[in-house]
Amino acid sequence: MTTTTSGTTSPQRSPLHERHVALGAKMSDFGGWEMPIEYPGGGVVAEHTAVRERVGVFDVSHLGKASVTGPGAAVFVNACFTNDIRRIAPGQAQYTLCCDESGGVVDDLIVYLKSDDEVFLIPNAANTTEVVSRLQAAAPAGIEVTNLHDAFGVIAVQGTRSDDVLDALGLPTGHDYMSFVEVEWHGRPVIVCRTGYTGERGYELVPLWGDAPALWDAILEAMEPFEGKPCGLGARDTLRTEMGYPLHGQDLSLDVSPVQARAGWAVGWKKEAFWGRDALLAERADPSRLSRGLRVTGRGIPRPHCAVSKDGARVGEVTSGTFSPTLRHGIALALLRPDVVEGDTVEIDVRGRAVEATVVKPPFVEVQVRES
Repeated sequence: MTTTTSGTTSPQRSPLHERHVALGAKMSDFGGWEMPIEYPGGGVVAEHTAVRERVGVFDVSHLGKASVTGPGAAVFVNACFTNDIRRIAPGQAQYTLCCDESGGVVDDLIVYLKSDDEVFLIPNAANTTEVVSRLQAAAPAGIEVTNLHDAFGVIAVQGTRSDDVLDALGLPTGHDYMSFVEVEWHGRPVIVCRTGYTGERGYELVPLWGDAPALWDAILEAMEPFEGKPCGLGARDTLRTEMGYPLHGQDLSLDVSPVQARAGWAVGWKKEAFWGRDALLAERADPSRLSRGLRVTGRGIPRPHCAVSKDGARVGEVTSGTFSPTLRHGIALALLRPDVVEGDTVEIDVRGRAVEATVVKPPFVEVQVRES
């Protein structure tokens, strides 16, 4: 947040803010940043469909950026976060979690392993300062942790035609899922990582802050032959919910652990140490609730905090809920009692009305994000 002369705070702005305003985007505060929610020309549904069927581009420069450098930087990071960085090699990225000692999730983030002595991090916008502070407090002599939040932009190109768009710009494509390449574009450095939050094939580009506008303009031009669209955070949310991807603050939080969120695949259970290890090992043996998918069969759109019942008894609540543009009905993620399993029928309280849903295992749609 930035402080005005009157002493009030205003949201921070991405390097592409003026581009969004010129396009007529609907702007809103997100994690302390003024970001585009949707653009004219069809809004969330049209943008969502563009990504599922063709290609879309998102400004996600609000995401945090940080570096951990020095002898043994990767070993240090591995002793802090849940996933096992030893599973990847330099040039690869990894989804991981920063937990506190109770097992609660401070943040979920992507780790870019550049070398044994250099790790690049992309945490969530609102949590960057906290993640960096915790790392700095724990860092041994010789390890430097630097907050680079406003040093880099992040632009996500997502969809089945994303390779075509990057090919038109002379940027690398076709590398393995969760791997990255550091290149130059028009003489300027940019990281091209095959990641994304939509479930579609795609890439996240990390240029320097001041280089982001030119890259954004070039992407918009390159997308035109494929009827691509600029996309806001509204479509990003519907796309990620269809995949069952968690949103920190809703599906993951200090009160919702990786065990409860069923994100145990991102935990290196055999590691000797990571923050929250003992608490998570204990909870793993007897979780009090687990995240499940809900596919609405009645009429209604579930929203966060809607109560979920089975046979007249409350069994949990919705953490994320939306209308699925792909399926044309409501879907949700919900924290439910462990005895509620896939195939069960439940009822969601949507504004005082019981809406029937089936418990399913996400993702709700089929995609080919990992295909080579």
